[in-house]
Amino acid sequence: MNSQVREIIARTVELPGGVDGLVDASDLYEAGMTSFGSVQLMLALEEAFDIEFPERMLNRRLFSSIASITAALEELKGEKVGA
Repeated sequence: MNSQVREIIARTVELPGGVDGLVDASDLYEAGMTSFGSVQLMLALEEAFDIEFPERMLNRRLFSSIASITAALEELKGEKVGA
């Protein structure tokens, strides 16, 4: 899932240094992601993983790193499987 998230970020968000040089805990906003970019990223993730981020997850912290995005997606995919 982590590699899929990285691919989606690379396609969706314009980061000056690209995504390849980032570790999973790197702050995407510090790397150059804008709030508009985070919205585009959220929509791309929802489409790619066939999920919808609940309101409780819609915050800057969730979209601040590859690690936090991956953890949220794993949580949501687990909820969907258990539903």
